[in-house]
Amino acid sequence: MLALAAALGALAVALAWPVPVALSRAAWPARSPALALALWQAIALAGALSMIGSLLAFGASPAGSLGAAVGHLVPSLLHGSIPPEYAVIHLAAITLAIGLAMHLLLNLGQTMVRAERERRRQHQLVALLGDPMPGVPRTRVLAHPEPLAYCVPGIRTATVITDGLVDALRPEELAAVIAHERAHLDQFHHLVLLSFRAWHSALPWFPIANRAERAVALLTEMLADDVARREVGDPTLYSAMVLVGTSGEPGAYADSGGVAPDRAMLDARLARLGITP
Repeated sequence: MLALAAALGALAVALAWPVPVALSRAAWPARSPALALALWQAIALAGALSMIGSLLAFGASPAGSLGAAVGHLVPSLLHGSIPPEYAVIHLAAITLAIGLAMHLLLNLGQTMVRAERERRRQHQLVALLGDPMPGVPRTRVLAHPEPLAYCVPGIRTATVITDGLVDALRPEELAAVIAHERAHLDQFHHLVLLSFRAWHSALPWFPIANRAERAVALLTEMLADDVARREVGDPTLYSAMVLVGTSGEPGAYADSGGVAPDRAMLDARLARLGITP
């Protein structure tokens, strides 16, 4: 069990810093955003499980297995005693593992509840203030001069644009923006981003959590770009992105918090289209 604890600990350390740093600095994710996104999810899940597993394996080492440790500790603790083979450090490791798992799960639950509350509010506002866009289902237009586009996920999805965006773009450019937002909804990017936001919220002091959330946000934008470019072509998507800029997309989901696209993300997305201005 000690060897297992050491191996899982080493894996947790690797997945907590050097591996994510190397991935965030690599150039290939821009060419294969779907693969990179899957890898980020695997890193996050494996990192959390290996961290918790390492603590549990060390704490259970006196019994030889986790099942045996549960069989020894639970009856003893219920009777107010501690088996003599367990030192304080073993009990502390088990307690820390359980506490960490509960902390991560509670933060995920709280983040989901907040996001769902905000999505319902957005749906109500859009239904109240927006007008259906003729000929474009599940799309509503808000009266606002700023060129904006975003999507509201849920059972009833909606793509929201402003009349400022309609006025600023040519029809084919507007189609590119709508295709981009619908791709976020069709590929459930809000769920991916939600999990990484919960991870960052649970461990705000953990530098790699912010790096991971930002990298994943950029990858979801690239995946949505790929759908739009297949529908309208690279030049049209490029011109739409240049005209709208960073003000045009609050993100892959319309709820509070999270990482919003900025100029650096826009530049990375434009660069992968391979068009010289």
